[in-house]
Amino acid sequence: MNKESLLEYPTEFPIKALGRKHPDFREHVLKVIAIHAQFDNENDVREQISSNGNFISVTVTFMAENQEQVDSIYQSLHEHELVLMVF
Repeated sequence: MNKESLLEYPTEFPIKALGRKHPDFREHVLKVIAIHAQFDNENDVREQISSNGNFISVTVTFMAENQEQVDSIYQSLHEHELVLMVF
């Protein structure tokens, strides 16, 4: 089965991980993504705390080379125990 992508690669791709507020959440998310892609910690990473302070999201924008790379990052984040959702 051949999956066709709607994206043309390479392309800048943002991926967001959401989890309960935890002091090491950002570090864990960045480590998972760094296994698969390169990004700049200062310019390519955004962090946001929910209005009630219970949740945190980390968005990393990286240069996606192909659909398999994107799928691997989604899968790795989804499997991490601190991550509740991946967008």
